[in-house]
Amino acid sequence: MNAIISVADLVRTSGVAFGTSGARGQVAAMTDEVCGGYTEGFLRHLIDEGVWRRGDEVALAGDLRPSTPRILVACAAAVVRVGGIVRFCGYVPTPALALHSLAKNIPAIMVTGSHIPDDRNGIKFYRPEGEILKEDEPGILSQRLDPGEWDRSNSPSLLPSLPKPVDIISAYRARYVNAFGSQALAGRRVGVYQHSAVGRDVLLEILSALGAVVVPLGRSEHFVPVDTEAVREEDRTLARQWAVEHGLDAIASTDGDSDRPLLSDEHGEWLRGDVLGVICARELGMRTVVTPVSSNSVAERCGAFVKVERTRIGSPHVIKKMNEAKAEGEQKICGFEANGGFLLADAISLEAGQLPALPTRDAVLPIIAALVASAGGSLSQLVSALPKRFTDSDRLPDFLPARRDALMAALLQVEGQQARFTGAFGPFAEAPLTNVDFTDGVRMIFANDRVIHLRASGNAPELRCYSEAETPEVARGLISATLASIEANWP
Repeated sequence: MNAIISVADLVRTSGVAFGTSGARGQVAAMTDEVCGGYTEGFLRHLIDEGVWRRGDEVALAGDLRPSTPRILVACAAAVVRVGGIVRFCGYVPTPALALHSLAKNIPAIMVTGSHIPDDRNGIKFYRPEGEILKEDEPGILSQRLDPGEWDRSNSPSLLPSLPKPVDIISAYRARYVNAFGSQALAGRRVGVYQHSAVGRDVLLEILSALGAVVVPLGRSEHFVPVDTEAVREEDRTLARQWAVEHGLDAIASTDGDSDRPLLSDEHGEWLRGDVLGVICARELGMRTVVTPVSSNSVAERCGAFVKVERTRIGSPHVIKKMNEAKAEGEQKICGFEANGGFLLADAISLEAGQLPALPTRDAVLPIIAALVASAGGSLSQLVSALPKRFTDSDRLPDFLPARRDALMAALLQVEGQQARFTGAFGPFAEAPLTNVDFTDGVRMIFANDRVIHLRASGNAPELRCYSEAETPEVARGLISATLASIEANWP
């Protein structure tokens, strides 16, 4: 007889952790039982909250990783087991699924590992009113599950194939075309780096529908882990070559599930996501901007916004702060992350029409807004007119918790209740340390206004490093020196 377990038990025994907005882990550990258990826990939590009932629909979609179809079937079987109806939406961008979920007022489940390599995967969860927040986690993790039900239902055979997908891409495409108009990008020549992004075709379709001449580039049938915060050197080289070869005004791309944008200027130089976020927010006339501490200070320094709020890293933290701003009566509220994902709290009116709210990471909106904002000039000119603050980021993969703990112990000395920084990285910044921000990890601010920020990833066993400085070269140098020091001193 199988003992009753909790979702927290599944996390502990499987190693599939609850990350920023859902489950994330090694594909080998994401068994049908684990994925089904997470799905059951999520839906049972919504039943407890009174926002979903048995017999109602659940929207389901996935990205293009090899493991995604199998996990989709396991999640769909769990939906049926709990008493729900599967509304399969196909292999589509995460923001398209979120937009559909909001429109239908139903929960949604997205199978994706986002930007990480395809030996890993994940599951993102959306409530009927939007992305799950950190306060949902205890309710999901505490749900009780009966493994005997899994045995009796035999989940893979319960739902041997997924239903025919419903069309949600038309509404997603219309969101941008209706708001910006069919001539918004007329005269622009834009490359689309397609690689293995699930939104590679719809991004091309949207830019074409807005009047751009679009050149498809780099399509891959093998998964490519494009990380918009740590762009691979081969992708930097490709963009520069493509820009010259095809005479492009820009190159647009996204990460694997197409919720994080990547946009280059006419020279093939990729824009940082936090710079793209500022350009988008300014073009849309936003008044309140919410962004994590990892985004650079251009948001404050450009003077375009009434208020800039800082949060911990992760869209749930940004969404929570946006909700608080709405509750306080603020208007024209948006959020963006250092990865470029843009969140719109309220519908806004543009010249061609209404742009519906989408309070989850979106890649398409900042790409379009930046191209519109640079009309009559170039993206490089648009960026050069901003305050001269530059960020960079990179990561150390396979950075296990024990190694992270040793690093943090070396960085911090604790005397009573007061944490004091040792100043190990001061020489790299060429100035004394003046402030340390512990909002999310350890963010060091030096007397010359340079920044080094270290934190453990919430999605994978990685150490993330961010920098900010007065030139791109200095920002990159801070990253290189910091990571080299960590590799040498904390193996």
